[in-house]
Amino acid sequence: MISLDGFPAYALDDPRLPIPTLRKLAREGVAATSMRPVNPTVTWPNHTAIVTGVDASEHHVLFNGLLTRPDGGGRPSIEPWREKETMVHAPTIYDIAHQAGLTTAQVDWVAIYRAKTITWQFPELPDPNGVIERELIADKTVTAEQLRTFEDSSQAWQDEIWTAAAEEILEKHKPNLLLFHLLTLDDTNHEYGPMSPASFTAMAFLDAKVKQILDVLQRTGLSRHAALIVVSDHGFRSFKHKIHPNVLLRKKGLLSEGPGQPKGDAWVLSEGGTAVVYVTNPDRKASVVSELRNILTGAEGIDHIYGVEDFPKLGYPLPAVTDQAPDLVLNAVPDYMFSNESDGEFVTEVATGGTHGYINTDPKMQAIFIAWGAGIPAGVRINSIANLDVAPTIAALLGLEMKQAQGHAIPEIIGSGR
Repeated sequence: MISLDGFPAYALDDPRLPIPTLRKLAREGVAATSMRPVNPTVTWPNHTAIVTGVDASEHHVLFNGLLTRPDGGGRPSIEPWREKETMVHAPTIYDIAHQAGLTTAQVDWVAIYRAKTITWQFPELPDPNGVIERELIADKTVTAEQLRTFEDSSQAWQDEIWTAAAEEILEKHKPNLLLFHLLTLDDTNHEYGPMSPASFTAMAFLDAKVKQILDVLQRTGLSRHAALIVVSDHGFRSFKHKIHPNVLLRKKGLLSEGPGQPKGDAWVLSEGGTAVVYVTNPDRKASVVSELRNILTGAEGIDHIYGVEDFPKLGYPLPAVTDQAPDLVLNAVPDYMFSNESDGEFVTEVATGGTHGYINTDPKMQAIFIAWGAGIPAGVRINSIANLDVAPTIAALLGLEMKQAQGHAIPEIIGSGR
C-alpha cells in the first residue's frame, strides 16, 4: 500500500494532471470516486484509521503525535516520537498479519515507532545502523552521513530515498505486506496551495515514484501475486485568512503570561481547518467550556462549535475515555484556517497557502483509493468509500480478518460472500 499524503480526490478529475501511472492503475483496476477520511482530517489520525479500520474514537490518535499536558495550565504539546503501543489503541493490519506468521514492512509510515510487529523498516528518521539502511549504504544509494542528517534535506530527496528503500525491501525481502508513505505533495500544497503549478509538479513526481514500485513488482515477478493499493489520507483547501483563537482567549482573561511560559484555563490547538480546545483547569471545566462557547460563537471565520455531545457522530473520543480527547472542536469556514499564536490580531491574512483538517464531510477533504493487481477486478469504478474499509479489504486479500474494524471489506474487490 502506497500513501500519497495530501492527494485530493478532486485532482484526479483534472485532465491537465500528468499522472499516467495512476491513471493506468485506475483504468486497469478498481478506483473509487473518492475516499472519506476520518476526523480530524490530518495525517497521523487517518493513516492510523487506514491500517486499523476504526476512527479516532477507537484508535485515539488525534494529532501528528501524542498530546502531553503540562501541570499548572501550560500549553499542551505534541510529541511525535512516541511508541506505537502508547499511541495506537486498536489492532492494526500489520499486527494481525504478523500474528498470522506473515512478514511485514514499513517505509515512512506514521504512528508506528518501535512497532514490534514490523519485520523490516526504513522509518521517517532512518538509523544508519538499521538493516535496510545498511543495505542502501552498501548499494551506494545513500551515505551514512546523509542518513544522519536526513531531516535537514529536502522533502523531494527524502521521498526519493524512501522509494529506494521500498524498492530494496520488495526486491530483497519480499514482505507479505508493505506500508509506504510519501510526503512531497503535502509539503508543497501547504506552501503553495493545492492545484498550483508546484502542486501539479509534485503530483507528477509522485506518479513517477509509484511507477518505480510498479516496475519492481513486474521486474521481480511479484506482480503475478501482489495487489497494489494507492491511497491518500486527506484532501486540501486553499485559504487566505488565519484565525488565532488563543488571542481572543487572552483578551478575555483565560490566558495570561505569568513567569516563564504562558498559563491558561484553556488552550486552543490548531489542526488546520479545525481546532481542538482543551480546558486545563479541571476545577472550572464546566464554567470555562460555557465561557468559551460564548466567546467563540459568532467569531469571524468560525463556522461551528462542537461539544462532547457531538463527538460520537464526528468520531472523536470522549474525555472520559482518553486524555487525548478535547473538550470542544471548532470548524473553520472555507478560506479560513486556525493557528496557535496567542498574541497579535485575532484574524490575519496570508498571500497563499493550503491546509486540511476540515470536518471530513467537506468535499475538498476527500482522498483517493485505487487498487490494482492480483485479486483485483479490472476496470471497476465504485462510488465513495470510507478509509475504514481499507484495512478489512487488505486483510481479506491476505486471507485474514479485521474483527474489530468499523469498516468492511470492499465488496467490489472481495465479493459479497467473503
